[in-house]
Amino acid sequence: MGDETEIVRHIVKATTLKDIAEQTGYTVNTVSRALKNKSDISEATRTLIQQKAQELGYIGNTMASSLRSGMTRTIAVIVADVSNPHFSIAVKEIESAARKHDYTTFILNSYEDQDLEEKAIISALSKNVDGIIICPSQGGGQNIAFLQRTGTPFVLLGRRLDNDDVMDYVVSDDEKGGYLAAMHLLELGHRDILFLNAHHSISSSRERLAGYKHAMEEMGVPIRNELIREISTISGGVRNELKEIMESKLPFTAIFAFNDMMAWEAIFTLNKHHIRVPENISVVGFDNIQSRMFIPFPLTSVSNSKGKTSRKAFEILMKRIHKQNTELRYHEVVDTRLVIRESTRALPE
Repeated sequence: MGDETEIVRHIVKATTLKDIAEQTGYTVNTVSRALKNKSDISEATRTLIQQKAQELGYIGNTMASSLRSGMTRTIAVIVADVSNPHFSIAVKEIESAARKHDYTTFILNSYEDQDLEEKAIISALSKNVDGIIICPSQGGGQNIAFLQRTGTPFVLLGRRLDNDDVMDYVVSDDEKGGYLAAMHLLELGHRDILFLNAHHSISSSRERLAGYKHAMEEMGVPIRNELIREISTISGGVRNELKEIMESKLPFTAIFAFNDMMAWEAIFTLNKHHIRVPENISVVGFDNIQSRMFIPFPLTSVSNSKGKTSRKAFEILMKRIHKQNTELRYHEVVDTRLVIRESTRALPE
């Protein structure tokens, strides 16, 4: 019974720096610096102390550390929907970069809803995060203005706002991506290209549409507004819209979707109506999710360098948190390219 009591006491009582110092024979200050990987402590000493700390179950007091430094070493990442592989890949890249800098990451979803986005921002701020990376929701300018007033460092990821002169962002070259997608289909002989776009309040939606129109104009193909549809990026929006389009008998031979998830939903809907891809309809997506995931149906898609954009956003946030180059504004536009797979084919003559 006595031994069991001692074990319980050992588990309940948090291990302190003093405990590690007593076990290793070093001073508390040396133990503290070794656990922080300070270069003035030899590698052998650091290894010995860190191993003993792990053996004793030492957990650093991050709250005390944050009180001393004024930093929590946490950041928040707010995206539309982490179940979308595009966002989950981006979040994974940010989390990986943050971990290398000893930062913890909180993930929050907005679901393209301004009220939920506001709550996500408030939740992040209530945790005293050092900074925020956010993909703003459609029409979310008011929330970003609120975030700006708080003085918390933040970086926009994937989308920008009309007044983005005073804020940092990392985006893809969406106009070029829209141009490449539409031009690919035009070069395959398609003229009736249905563009399933997101809401125009999203900057990437407007820019991809500009690229689509540029390609059509360059090839001398009239732009038909009835072939340009704005729909929800949340699951289900494409199915409903495409069903209505097919019932209306609107002719189209190809689809350019705002993102890969919408493209796959379109393919699913077409298959349900016994329309084959690419034999009957060619489909192009955006995000190139298949660069990271093995999916049975190969989709032609615009690659927007998710890893590069995410890492760049984190690097900029670190500069803001540590007040480096405060006079600069970072407006990063990452190149896009088309990756051709088996979802597109030339229109039969």
